[in-house]
Parts: sequence; C-alpha cells; structure tokens
Amino acid sequence: QLQLVESGGGLVRPGGSLKLSCAASGLTLDRYTLGWFRQAPGKEREGVLCIDSSGKSTNYVDSVKGRFTISRDNAKNTVYLHMNSLKPEDTAVYYCAANFGLCPVRHPDYWGQGTQVTVSS
Repeated sequence: QLQLVESGGGLVRPGGSLKLSCAASGLTLDRYTLGWFRQAPGKEREGVLCIDSSGKSTNYVDSVKGRFTISRDNAKNTVYLHMNSLKPEDTAVYYCAANFGLCPVRHPDYWGQGTQVTVSS
C-alpha cells in the first residue's frame, strides 16, 4: 500500500532555507489529504501545514506563517514543504502523513519515518 519517505532535512544556519520532500509509492497521492508535522525535543508532535486533494492549504502554527509553504505535485507523487527564514525554534523532526478527508489530517493512515531539521549557527 502507500509508503511515504521524507528527504531534504539537514543542518542549516538561522535565516537559511530548506525544501523537504515526501515521496509516495505503492498508491497515487492525488485523492489524499496530506500534512506536515514536526516534533521538537521534549515537545509533543504538532501539525504544521495541511493540503487537501484540491490543492487548498491550511496553516496551524502561527510562527511559521509567511515562512513555510506546502505544495503537491501529483505527477511526481510528491508533497513538499518549503521553509524560509529558518529559526532555531524550527529545529525538529519533520514528518509527512496522509489520510482521506478534510484538513487537518486526523488519524493518519500513513506516516513517513521523518527527517531531521536542525537550525543552528
């Protein structure tokens, strides 16, 4: 069935940018609602952004507004998270997840393994 694999994480300086990718295999993503989540050390996992099958996106974390953007490319079966003006507070493991239904992604049927983003000088 559906498998999700994140990539693109790494070490970046404050103010820098990263583009995370979540590539799907096994099934096509076009009918799925997709979300990006993150979990910082000592904190619970939180939903950051969601995009539905029509391409409408929703942000759930005020601190990333204007800096993070979610997008999807159904032809490549991939969802992206574009992150600009990164701050140390953005340091976390970032996960993608998928399910049917409206945003937010509730009770995801599928999770990726996560990719580490570290923002440090």
